[in-house]
Amino acid sequence: MAGVSRELAALAPSMRVLVVDDSRMLRRVLIRELADMGIVKVVEASDGRAAMDMARSQPFDLMLLDMEMPELDGLGVLRLIKADSALRALPVIMVSAADQLAMIVECIQIGAEDYLPKPFEPILLRARVYSCLEKKRLRDLERERLELLHMEQLKTDKLMMNILPWPVVERLKQGETNISSSYPEVTILFSDMVGFTQMASNLCASELVRLLNNLFTRFDRRCTSLGLEKIKTIGDAYMLVGGLPIPRSDHAVQVVEMALGMFDDLAAFNSETSMEMQMRIGLNTGPVVAGVIGFTKFSYDLWGNTVNVASRMESTGVSGRVHVSESTAESLRARGGGAYEIESREPVQCKGLGLVPTFVVGRAKA
Repeated sequence: MAGVSRELAALAPSMRVLVVDDSRMLRRVLIRELADMGIVKVVEASDGRAAMDMARSQPFDLMLLDMEMPELDGLGVLRLIKADSALRALPVIMVSAADQLAMIVECIQIGAEDYLPKPFEPILLRARVYSCLEKKRLRDLERERLELLHMEQLKTDKLMMNILPWPVVERLKQGETNISSSYPEVTILFSDMVGFTQMASNLCASELVRLLNNLFTRFDRRCTSLGLEKIKTIGDAYMLVGGLPIPRSDHAVQVVEMALGMFDDLAAFNSETSMEMQMRIGLNTGPVVAGVIGFTKFSYDLWGNTVNVASRMESTGVSGRVHVSESTAESLRARGGGAYEIESREPVQCKGLGLVPTFVVGRAKA
């Protein structure tokens, strides 16, 4: 196979060609020539409609298509192929009489790969068949590379979404380098394990990580299902926010649902692992600035006094209860629909704010 790439020569026995002609004799001649080229997987059709049925039911690498056929001629078959998204990539060589030049030009314009005049020369047939198959092989390789690139891009996007909110990822992909936004009202949650440091001292590193991953994975799933945004974990602390990067009016309700659900998750975790871990959770509602910081490792974080008060709600909270600020309690009263019991607790000293009223929240009794 002089002039044929090694790759194509190796693939020739596996190539599938559809020969379409109403002349059985011409089909036999074409099939014989293809066999001499090492192409043995050849299917034949005697008319255009049969050819379309075969093309739609099985894959082919090339079609040799006669121009003149009864019922559905070669031009009609070509139009159907190029109009079908599943078939339009199939290379087609038109087989035509020498006096059909105008129709051949039309076929090329529609999308035929090449043409072969009757009576054809075997050398010309080989050259054009090999050329079409080589171009298809290269297109297939390019498509595979593009699909692989697309899959890698999806993996990258998924990894980025595990670090940053999707709207922020989109802004980074568009070339923005200084991403920050102000939000007039969100609700922030901090949680922390009670006595975790002492418990961790009795566990090996791998066991400690395994247990934390088990618990935090439960939190992550619940956070995602409620449409909230996890910000970060620091040791055994977990931080999330509701109401950004896409604002929503029910952020306080959803974050309280998250907090109550986290206690359910912890109870299930303790039951399955025979642990006795306890947790504090604190919430606060108010304005924040959110943005991306870092150059080598991106971090999406929140800033503002709202964050500080939320952290204070956690650190001064009661184990096993959802401890909230007055702003969160007000938001729950306005949007909670009476679904929660909000119990006043003693004020908490907050740096820069003095004494801050606080509350504990639970589900309303039926």
